[in-house]
Amino acid sequence: MRKTMSSDSADTKGHNYVTALARGLELLRCFGDAAEYLGNAELAKRTDIPRPTVSRLTATLTQLGYLLYMPHLEKYRLGPRVLDLGYRYLASEGVGNIARPFMQELADATDCMVALGVPEGAQMTYTQACQGKGPLILRLQVGSRVPMGLSSMGLAFLAAHTPAAREPYYERIRAESSMPWPQVESLLEYAYEDYARYGFCMTASTWSRDISAVGVPLVLENGQRVVSFNCGGAAQRLTREVMIDNLGPRLKQVVEQVKALVVGSD
Repeated sequence: MRKTMSSDSADTKGHNYVTALARGLELLRCFGDAAEYLGNAELAKRTDIPRPTVSRLTATLTQLGYLLYMPHLEKYRLGPRVLDLGYRYLASEGVGNIARPFMQELADATDCMVALGVPEGAQMTYTQACQGKGPLILRLQVGSRVPMGLSSMGLAFLAAHTPAAREPYYERIRAESSMPWPQVESLLEYAYEDYARYGFCMTASTWSRDISAVGVPLVLENGQRVVSFNCGGAAQRLTREVMIDNLGPRLKQVVEQVKALVVGSD
């Protein structure tokens, strides 16, 4: 179960902070994908927001179209207004539009999945995903999430930041990760060493025992914006040697091509 951080615990509240709005958004973040159904009790448990308040918020969000109520289940799912916002974001995401042809070419050449993701709490959310043509053990889609501290995409995202800039993400990972922090910390150390040496991060059977992957960050706007790419597939064929000698360098090349075009289009 994914538990979100209650808006009441935010330490950045100021004069202009609107608690009701923050709580409503926190409820929406509880839904893992558009097909997940959650009731008021589960939403209250995940957010630590009192159930009566949750009931009022879900009623309002339903009236506005951000949630859909299923009477036979007595539960909610994401509504079309949320999906519309997501699609608007993806449509305006210039990096994804530029990157997709290169990502698909790499996916076809390696029979792997290639994805682009952005941070969301302690997760990385896919905004683009390209599949190879052969059978894959895992097929994720746009909107899927992977753990920041355990995935190659998340590790690459963290590796692109300074130690001080990583701390807020570490706090969320400690709060939400299913793996004990010392194990996550060890994985982070190895990932940073790989990034310093090779320019990419690697994972083998971490958040999914059947999957190995490489991750490369794309740093833009003088470090003010970081997105991350990964390329992964069956762990039995993607050994560390294959990732170091083949997959990693090829993904780095894709990211370099994308960066050249993104910077050139600014």
